[in-house]
Amino acid sequence: MPGDLEGSMLIEPKRDGAALLGSPAVDSWSAASWLAMQLAALLRLLSPWPTKSGGASGSGSSHPDKLRPTAYLDGLRGFAAFLVYWHHHELWAHVPLQVTALESSYGYGGYHYFAALPVVRIFFHGGHFAVATFFVISGYVLSAKPVSLIHAGEQSKLADNLGSALFRRWMRLYIPVLSTTFLFMTLVYTFGIWVDVPGKLEQNSYFAAVWNWYCELKNFSFVFNTGSVPWLSYNFHLWSIPVEFKGSIVIYTTLLALARCGRNARLWCEAGLVFYFLYIVDGWFAALFTAGMLLNDLDQLAAKNELPDFFTQFRPHKDTIFYAMLTIAAYFGGCPAHHSEVEELRKNPGWYLLSFLKPQAVLDAKWFFLFWAAVFLVACTPRIPWLKRFFESRFCQYLGRVSFSLYLVHGPVLWTLGDRIYAAVGWPKDSRLKNLPQWVDLFPLPKTGPLGLEVAFLLPHIILLPVTFYVAEVVTRAFDEPSVRFPQWLYKTATTRPAKLPA
Repeated sequence: MPGDLEGSMLIEPKRDGAALLGSPAVDSWSAASWLAMQLAALLRLLSPWPTKSGGASGSGSSHPDKLRPTAYLDGLRGFAAFLVYWHHHELWAHVPLQVTALESSYGYGGYHYFAALPVVRIFFHGGHFAVATFFVISGYVLSAKPVSLIHAGEQSKLADNLGSALFRRWMRLYIPVLSTTFLFMTLVYTFGIWVDVPGKLEQNSYFAAVWNWYCELKNFSFVFNTGSVPWLSYNFHLWSIPVEFKGSIVIYTTLLALARCGRNARLWCEAGLVFYFLYIVDGWFAALFTAGMLLNDLDQLAAKNELPDFFTQFRPHKDTIFYAMLTIAAYFGGCPAHHSEVEELRKNPGWYLLSFLKPQAVLDAKWFFLFWAAVFLVACTPRIPWLKRFFESRFCQYLGRVSFSLYLVHGPVLWTLGDRIYAAVGWPKDSRLKNLPQWVDLFPLPKTGPLGLEVAFLLPHIILLPVTFYVAEVVTRAFDEPSVRFPQWLYKTATTRPAKLPA
């Protein structure tokens, strides 16, 4: 009877887990445990120290006990991201005449600065070289698994690999971009932070700010968009992300198209595409990606001793060849970039004769020389032991783990905290006098020292560098690493049928 049952429950309550779970004490304990777990997760997220839970590259830590065979590429990518950081700070802090000197060759305009010397200039003005290197590395890494499957004749696995890669690529690139730009937009609006960037960051309402952000991002992230300028008001450094996505599609479609070609035919087609993109049309970015794919194909063939006979004649001279590549990369990597026209390039000492090598198809002269610099650097790094060891070092491996996030956040940190610190130490700028008068010359520092290494430029990085690395570390955990895991989970959830290439 219901009455009897209810009475017996009051006299002798059940002791199983289901009943205990409903008690107020247990509910309170569960809530406290959940809150503790969330607090611990938040503390891990905000911790300034690298975690060992695995990074975007899958390395597991900033310097695992056993490095992957291509760990040097992670380090190279990380060091290149640091060069982008340093380059943008150099340009942001200095006045226009100094910027011109930094972006021109040694002796341009009659000025002779240490920072403009060949090779040395890469460490002051290496951001463009770094971006070209990013694209070659991407072509190399994105093609690594598909090329191995092509070599093995695994057509079905190749179809699944390419399908998975194409499915995940947009999310991998744009989840961190969407997240960081939305947060930056929100912070700028909420706290009324003035930033000296082109665009429409100042809005009358938060809804208007969100709408403007949405309108920019939806067009920015559309791969076939050809109508708008590829600059985001919320982070104009990210112009390379749509280029990265386009280059990725070039790699995937090329691999699919060449999947059933023989070795020599495939290599000739890859080399032909590089030539087409660089010398026939203005497709320098696609040439960089395709060259990375070609390097990977050759490396995998070399590992199995299956290179075409043509390459065997160079083996006795390989050290000379790779050091020559490094020398050319170091010189070409410092290509003047103050103007895109070849006529302006010819005004730079040391570049007049070289300027005649530029193909008619390439509109911006620097990308032709940066193509060869980046390709030669990636090709020679694993063959020069001391260079490979440097990029496998703990510092470079850490930079590699946070490289994408460092690229994403260094601009917003520069335009907010950096701009105010540069104003405080005495770097002149009309926009700072107008919008940040309370910061100007708060504690002026001497501008003594070589161009690009002044005391007033170096000392601010005691604050700016740790803050930028900290923000990059947090963004890596919060957005970069999930942007790898989430698309993988989504693809596994969405796919049901085995993959097959058409016969």
